[in-house]
Formats: sequence, C-alpha cells, structure tokens
Amino acid sequence: MNLNIIFENSHFAILDKDAMVLTTPSREGESDQRECLGLELQKQLKQQIFPVHRLDFEVSGLVLFAKTAEAHAKANTWFERKQVFKTYLAFSEGQSFEHIPANVKNHRTKMDPKEGEKFFWKSRLLRGKKRAYDHATGKPSETEAVYVGYDVSQKWHRWELHPLTGRPHQLRFELSSHGFPIVGDELYGAKRVFNKPGIALRAIRIDFSRAAGAKELGLPQVVEVPGLL
Repeated sequence: MNLNIIFENSHFAILDKDAMVLTTPSREGESDQRECLGLELQKQLKQQIFPVHRLDFEVSGLVLFAKTAEAHAKANTWFERKQVFKTYLAFSEGQSFEHIPANVKNHRTKMDPKEGEKFFWKSRLLRGKKRAYDHATGKPSETEAVYVGYDVSQKWHRWELHPLTGRPHQLRFELSSHGFPIVGDELYGAKRVFNKPGIALRAIRIDFSRAAGAKELGLPQVVEVPGLL
C-alpha cells in the first residue's frame, strides 16, 4: 500500500486515507484481510503509532496519528475539548424520506436549502451492529452543516460538514435523517452509486489553530487536501 503522507514530524503523521481502506484494525483482527492504513504506517515507520481519530472504511480523507504516547494524550485532549475543527465535503441525493421506515421516528421536515445556508443538527446516537440511530440513551451528537449548492451536471447536492462531536457514522446518519443520503451510501438509504470507490464523503481539512500547544508540537495551523472530484 502506498501511503499518502501529508504532514509528518517527530510527534505526528497526517495521512490522506483512500476510501475502502481501514483506518485501524477491525474487531475481526487478523481474519479481516482488508488493507489497514494504521498497520501499514506502523510497518513502514518501524515504530508504534497511536490513532487519534478514525474514518469509516468507505470514507476518504485526512487522518491524524500520534507517534508517541505523550502526543497521543495531548491530541485526545484537543478533540475532547473541541479545539480541533474538521471539515468534510459530501455529495447527497435530493431530499426524500422513502428510505426511512414508517415505524422509525423522524421529523420528516421538508427542506429547500439555499446556497450558503447553515444548519445545526443535534442527535443522541447509538451504534448498532451496522448503523447508528437516534435514541434517548445515545451519546450527544452535534454537527454544523453548510449547504454549498446543487451541481446541475452531476445532479447531486453539495455539503460542507463540521462534526463538533466524533460519534460513529455521525455525518452519514445526519444527512440521511434529514432526507439527503450521501451518494453511494446504500447503508443509509442512497440509491445512487458513487463514481469512485466508497461513498461521496471526504475529510478535507483539519484546523489546529485553536488547539492548545499544537504549535509547540510542530503542527501547522491548517492541513488541507483536495475535495472529492
């Protein structure tokens, strides 16, 4: 596996993960034959590395790994205190609630978003065997979403997403719940197949400018990669 390392120093490595690659080993361990970014990075660096956060198997984009336990603890604190600001791009289908069963509680609010319109979505998410779902006993989930606009040529909607919490499948759930399943995300109700591997969701930017001590550890204020197309 070729590693696309975007930034590296003695404390951290930031990589651009391909879709359809694991960030860290799955629960199946060695019996899971899928490629794993973290294991390959550890192998190539010939040292132990510590994942700070993860991307779903189907999602591409920026992932942060720590090279020391001290750097890992520091980075975990940044994420816990919401001092790291992440940006994702997503393409979605047009709004529909047909993929949500009638017996599933959902607001089913019709939306006609305007270019540049911002939304703040809150849920309480539990992770099932395959999907996340909203439940009173779930963990608080907060997402900022900006509607970028409609792509006439591709016939999909563009979104900029900022997860303020780090719940599994958070962004995929929120867009699907609001009637806009991500292109290629069959698990959450999409009917269209994405024209690249995985789903049309990509982590494109990590902002460390508000992370206390990040500069001292050599991290740039912002790390960014190109979008989905």
